Amino acid sequence: MAMMQRRTNVRLPPEVNRILYIRNLPYKITAEEMYDIFGKYGAIRQIRVGNTPESRGTAFVVYEDIFDAKNACDHLSGFNSNKAFKRLDIDKKREELDKMKSKYGITTDDKK
Repeated sequence: MAMMQRRTNVRLPPEVNRILYIRNLPYKITAEEMYDIFGKYGAIRQIRVGNTPESRGTAFVVYEDIFDAKNACDHLSGFNSNKAFKRLDIDKKREELDKMKSKYGITTDDKK
């Protein structure tokens, strides 16, 4: 209850908004990937990814709470999604490899 009380007394600058405009996204980014990136900072009401030639590579992310939107904006400004997705791809490939190893009974000595 004290947290809610404190939030109502906080004044944010007028440029702070629940809606974030995102640009320079990879053209093949999916809404699911957007939820993975932006959902870490709070509840999301809606994500709209551009799909026309003029709006490709852009998106609007609408948060439920203005404080979550500000937090996401502060943490993700300058975020390079390509590097993050490469890391995710490596993790997925490693999981697939581990599944294949266990399926076919292959063991390797990872301690070398």
